[in-house]
Parts: sequence; structure tokens; C-alpha cells
Amino acid sequence: MVVLFSALMLVPLAFALAEDDPAKRAFITAILITLGAGVLMSLATRSFRRELQPRDGFVLVSLTWLFLPAFGALPLWLAVPGISATDAYFEAMSGFTATGATVLSGLDALPLSVNVWRCFLMLVGGLGIIVLAVAILPMLGVGGAQLFRAETAGPLKDQKLTPRMADTARGLWTVYFVFSLACFFAYRWAGMSWPDAFMHMCTTMGLGGFSSHDASFGYWNSPLIEGVSVVFMMLAGVSFALYFAAWRQRSLKVLWQNIEVRAFYGVVIASVALISMYLTVNGVFPSFEESFRHTVFHVVSLATTTGYAAHDYAQWPVFAPLWMILLGCFATCAGSTGGGIKMVRMLLLLKQSQRELVRIVHPNVVNPVVLAGNAVSPHVMQSVIAFMMIYGATLTGLTMVLLFSGLDVVTAFTAVVASVNNIGPGLGEVGPAVNFGGLSDFQTWVCTFAMLLGRLELLSLLVLFTPQFWRN
Repeated sequence: MVVLFSALMLVPLAFALAEDDPAKRAFITAILITLGAGVLMSLATRSFRRELQPRDGFVLVSLTWLFLPAFGALPLWLAVPGISATDAYFEAMSGFTATGATVLSGLDALPLSVNVWRCFLMLVGGLGIIVLAVAILPMLGVGGAQLFRAETAGPLKDQKLTPRMADTARGLWTVYFVFSLACFFAYRWAGMSWPDAFMHMCTTMGLGGFSSHDASFGYWNSPLIEGVSVVFMMLAGVSFALYFAAWRQRSLKVLWQNIEVRAFYGVVIASVALISMYLTVNGVFPSFEESFRHTVFHVVSLATTTGYAAHDYAQWPVFAPLWMILLGCFATCAGSTGGGIKMVRMLLLLKQSQRELVRIVHPNVVNPVVLAGNAVSPHVMQSVIAFMMIYGATLTGLTMVLLFSGLDVVTAFTAVVASVNNIGPGLGEVGPAVNFGGLSDFQTWVCTFAMLLGRLELLSLLVLFTPQFWRN
């Protein structure tokens, strides 16, 4: 995995050599260190051969997502003047987990290759480096299925699209690549330069939100560019497995018949209508047309957990930014590159709540939870309820830790929500007009841990801290 990761650094190195920017030496050094570390680890462990067990998949995924950002931070640490090791690791973790929270300012003045690397990390991390490895490294063999289940988001991830897990992963990455290519050319057509089109394609399809400009999409102030972004953010917010299934069946019916997709689009459209009218009534913008333009872009950006900004929405009446951040907690579909608890879990929770209300009136009624015409097994429901309990406890616990460290309640709570749900910007001191650079090292590490927890959907990482996991 580490050797493979060193090869990915050739992409920003190519930009550095083409532009002859000063970061090329940093990338060459980082490639040599990463490649050397990977080779040494391989040589040190080559005598140990056995099949991967299910628990090994969780260990490998967790270690991968802990250590690859450390190697990914090397070019940043070597190339960005004055950046600390803590901030470099935070930036790499934010990119790799497709969160989009940044500690850097002066992005326009950074070497092109550094911005390319930050954004490229999101393209790779968006669908998951582990899925990529399963797709192109069949040597993982039996362990591939365990890795795929540990890495893939959503409660229904045990369903197979193809008989072999490697074929499934290859299919997902093929769909991902085709959409990314279309997004790249669409941005270029809309008016971005070739490098900007590449970088923002990476962060749009990864639903991460990094930009090469401090003003993000406000740099262009272009309705056309924002429109292209909205289209591809909405596309990336839907499960890539459904696109793969639609391609195999040669029919888009599989997409619209999916209740999660319909709920995702319905919630986003309703939120756009609500906030557009709310901003117009409160006189935030002079006309409904301008309110609608800014609302569409920012609602889609936060609902899909991308985190782009074209305007300082933290200055809007507080209902609007809080509602948009709330959308980022659940709106995207399982199997997309978005963060949060996923729409399918929210639908199951609502149906379970409705079921309990019916049972109060009719205690003996047989009323199973049904999703898309199929009864949901008690095992899945128990998993969803357990996830939500841990999710709530995580948000509460990490918020209390940040409050203890001295942050105000708005900054602490929204920083945790934005990190765990991989949204990016929060409110207060971590709002869209500022960044996470004002946090202390301790607060930065708390948010880094929150991003990792959210990307691995809590359970895949927290299971390592249970005594039962380590017992024979």
C-alpha cells in the first residue's frame, strides 16, 4: 500500500516539473522516503504468509488510513513554509478523507504542485484507496472481501454487484473515472484553466471541497462554473454502485426506482426552495434570482459534504447555515463519496420510529420495517440503531473535549459535526470565511481523529478498541 501510494506522488511531481516550481525537490524527497519505507516494510515481513482473516481487514484499513496521510503530509511539510507537522498531517488527513477542512491560507500563492497534491488526495480518498487496492492488487485474494466491507460506507454494504470483489471494485472505479473525466472537461468548458479544472474535478468527484484559491468558487463568481459544480456534486452524491448497475442493465430506471436516491433529491430540492424564500424574505439578497443562485450552490455543496463556498454563508440568518450543515449529516447516499450517516440510515430510522408509534396503539401488530418493498432484517436495524447511538455519543463527547480546550460552543460543535461528517467548514472560528488554522495543536488533533472516525464510519475504527476484537 505504501509503495503504491508513493507512485501517486508522481502526479503532482509532473506538475512541478512542468511548471519548474520550487516544490519539485520536496516531492522527489517525499517519493524516495515513502517508497523506501514501503520496500523496507515489505522486506521485513515477507517471511510471514497467511490468509487475511476478517479482523485483519479492519486492522489493515485502520492502519492504512492512519499512516498514508502521514506520508501524504511529507510534501506539504517540506514545501509549505512554516507549516507544523500537526498542521501538515491534518491537511493530508482532510484531503485523504475528502473532508475539505484546511489550515492553510494564501492558497493562490502556493506552488501549483502543492495544490494539485492536496486536491488529488481527495480524488483517491473519495471512493477509497482500499477499494482501489482490491481492484488492482488481486494478490489480496480472500482478504479482498473483508477489506471492501471495512472500507465501504453504508449499512447494506455486504451486497455484491459481481461474484468477485475485485471485479466489483474495478467496476466502481471505472464509473468513478468516467464521471471524473466528464467533470474535468465540463469545468474547462465553463471557463476554468486546465490546472484548475483538474484540481476542482478531483475535489468535486471526491466531494471534498479543497480549492486552489482562498476565495474558493468566489474567485470566478461565475454562475456557469457553479452550475457545472452543482451537477457533478449531485451526481457524486448518489451511490456509484447504482451507476454501475444502471450501466450493466443499460437502463436508468434502477436509479429513479431507488428510494434513497429519490429521498436525496427530494430533500435537496425542498431545502433549496425553503432557504431561497427564507433569504429573500429576510432581505439577504436584493432579488429572488440572486437568492436562488447562491442557495442552490451552497445547499448542494453542504448537503453533499463538499464544502465549497462562493459567499460567506455564515453571515446569513443563522437558520440557513445550520440547516445546510444538518443536511450534510445525512443527505448523501450510501456508496457515494459523501460523508455523514447516509440517507438510507435516516430512512430506516424514520420507518423504525413510525413502527414504534404504531406498536404503542397496536401492541400485537406484525409490522416489520420495509424498505423498497423488502422487509429489513432485525440484524440490519440493530446495526443502524447501534451506529446512531455511537454517532450521537461521538458528537457529544468530542464537542465536550473541544469545549474543555477553550473553544466557544458554536465553533466546538460545528467543528466536530463538520469533521465527523466530512463536511469541511463549520461556523464561528472555523467558518467558510476562515479556516481551522486558528485552532491549537490539541484541538487540531481532535478534529483529525474526528475526520478519521467519520471516514471509516465509526464502527470500523472503534471496533479495534474493544477487548473482544483481540481475543482468540
